[in-house]
Amino acid sequence: MRKKFLALAAALALNFSPVSAAPAWTMPDSGVQLYGKAKQTYVAETVERAYTKQNPDNYFSAPDGWNYEIFNLGKFNLEYLENPAGNPNRVVLQLHGGGYVLALTNGHRNLAVKYGVLADAAKIYSVDYRIAPENIYPAALEDAVTAYKEILRRGTKPEEIIVTGDSAGGNLTVALSLYLRENNLPQPKMLILVSPWATAQNNLPSRKYNATRDLILGKGTPLYEPVTKPSAYAKGLKAKDPRISVVYADLKNLPPMLIQAGGYELFLDECVELAKKAAADNVKVTLTVYPEMSHDFALLLPDLQDTLDSFREIQDFINQNMD
Repeated sequence: MRKKFLALAAALALNFSPVSAAPAWTMPDSGVQLYGKAKQTYVAETVERAYTKQNPDNYFSAPDGWNYEIFNLGKFNLEYLENPAGNPNRVVLQLHGGGYVLALTNGHRNLAVKYGVLADAAKIYSVDYRIAPENIYPAALEDAVTAYKEILRRGTKPEEIIVTGDSAGGNLTVALSLYLRENNLPQPKMLILVSPWATAQNNLPSRKYNATRDLILGKGTPLYEPVTKPSAYAKGLKAKDPRISVVYADLKNLPPMLIQAGGYELFLDECVELAKKAAADNVKVTLTVYPEMSHDFALLLPDLQDTLDSFREIQDFINQNMD
């Protein structure tokens, strides 16, 4: 399993790591559009190439003209990207995925660049939070809270902050917002949740019926065991504890949420249940399920039309809710 973790980390670093500064990403007008068996063959081959490539160079280069810095905040690093052409009143805070067992990779750094472009944000922060099994709950949450407070300390207003989280990062995004509410701290403007890992339980139907259809997180992939076995990060907590299974939390007074999920993903049912819970708690929530797509598809499948559609939805959601 350790080799699989290393293979996944290498894949995320290699496939998204530019060797020299280049112009910032711009969203293509169109992407690869496939359906049915042809789409699944494309997904399987693309993911297989990503997982089997070696990583000779883990160097990250920010886009040409952007500023890139790393700040140590004691127990973790906060990474900072500045887009001089971005709106100074828009700030992205990214909480990366990886089952709480993978550190920040170049894949997520470059995804942060894309989120920054989509949001037209001048500032993008990524939290390289402490990971399990060496660090269990609430280590990652503590780091996310510290990062959020640091961003406020630097002069950013809470209503300027867009928090994005994919997979375990989606779980952490909701957990951060819950912490802020419980401690009378100001909320960010909105939450962007991509394939959020909403429960540590493993009994929802999609965990079974999508186990072989999810080509990114399902059976045979590096993170399948960490998300279907008892969570290393949640050690000592019951699987239904709302502190780690946010689908069971009281979501009242949380910011607007966009939840995106793949129709073939392992976490499909919990994404749906999280949206239902948010709506029941009077949270403004949008849920979109992308047919035939695997977990967190935009990270490993950037060329698909489905990914571009998901990016446009994120862009529209941000623009609508920043007014």
